[in-house]
Amino acid sequence: MISSKTILTVTAAMFLAAGIAACEKQPGPAESAGKSIDQKVDEMGDKIEKAGDSMSHEGEKAGVAIDDTGITAKVKAAILAEPGLKTLQISVKTINGVVTLSGSVGTAANRDTAEGLAGAVAGVSRVKNDLVVNK
Repeated sequence: MISSKTILTVTAAMFLAAGIAACEKQPGPAESAGKSIDQKVDEMGDKIEKAGDSMSHEGEKAGVAIDDTGITAKVKAAILAEPGLKTLQISVKTINGVVTLSGSVGTAANRDTAEGLAGAVAGVSRVKNDLVVNK
């Protein structure tokens, strides 16, 4: 992967070469051409920095989605491994580490067990227990 410093260096070299060529063709002081080159290099640096920030932000969002998917899978596995819960209809959704349990269970104890299992999974920040006890 090419670093932003490398891109900036190559871009600056291109602008410097263009500036030298422009100095030979354009009448006027060399300072004017130099200022123009400096401005272009600064503009390109800003654009590269913004692109890097955007890529970093998108990577963070993808990481959260992957983490949430992993948490959901682990909670479902824990529920299925629990003998009293594996035959019940429990739905699990995870958003930003918050696990939501929905569906129905046979007893309040099953409801509490499911919540406890979900809360014990690494990465879970909170459990929202919307399970309904069938009577």
